[in-house]
Amino acid sequence: MESCLYFGRVMHKRLRPFAHRFVYRIFSIWLDLDELSALDRRLRLFSVNRWNLFSFHEADHGGRDGGKLRDWIDARLRAANIDLEGGRVRLLCFPRIFGFVFNPLTIWFCYHRDGRLLAVLHEVRNTFGEKHGYLIDVPEGKDPAAPIRQSCDKAFYVSPFIGMQARYAFKFRTPGEKLSIVIQEDVPEGQLLVATQTGERARLSDAALAHALFAYPLLTVKVVAAIHWEALRLWLKGARYHARPRPPEQDVELVRRVPEPAE
Repeated sequence: MESCLYFGRVMHKRLRPFAHRFVYRIFSIWLDLDELSALDRRLRLFSVNRWNLFSFHEADHGGRDGGKLRDWIDARLRAANIDLEGGRVRLLCFPRIFGFVFNPLTIWFCYHRDGRLLAVLHEVRNTFGEKHGYLIDVPEGKDPAAPIRQSCDKAFYVSPFIGMQARYAFKFRTPGEKLSIVIQEDVPEGQLLVATQTGERARLSDAALAHALFAYPLLTVKVVAAIHWEALRLWLKGARYHARPRPPEQDVELVRRVPEPAE
């Protein structure tokens, strides 16, 4: 079974106009959409689309209308002329804990049936109840051992202390025994923010979930609390406030890939 847990850390480092850095211990879940029913049957502490200590609700992602996530992502991929031909789709996100979750970023990995990674959807949420996705294809013939690099212009308001004139650069590897994700945000003045998520793979079992419950109590509540705490710290340091614009009308933006930079 491909689904698993990743135990690790998330780090954010702001570089301008002043330095600000924080690190938190977290765990996340890596879910194969085709394995949801089997996980729901096998695990006692984890359920799909119903309450449990840990759970995954399809209504938390994609169209958020209770429909099947596979149908939703397949429709978005078709709009981008990407055909998985029945290949797997896997998500990296936080699970619900005691019925509550907030995912600042959910990453969807979309594979062709021959195992090639064809596209990645970066699904971003803000604390105002809005979300937006950046769907970016993966170059054909890419070396599977090399890190994946993607970039896009910012189109969605996230932090009240970062303006909209910005660009994201993503660098990551397909999750395996280790998890490594780097996100850089640049503004016209230069590099503004670097965020990383790292982790070690663990089997998705009731024992591992019980460990997570005690080692990372109320993680999803702490995610929201940490967002507001760090925002307060930024405000006290004098960070400039940026008004929130209307969110994009489309739920997923089809990003045109640009050539990857040379190593």
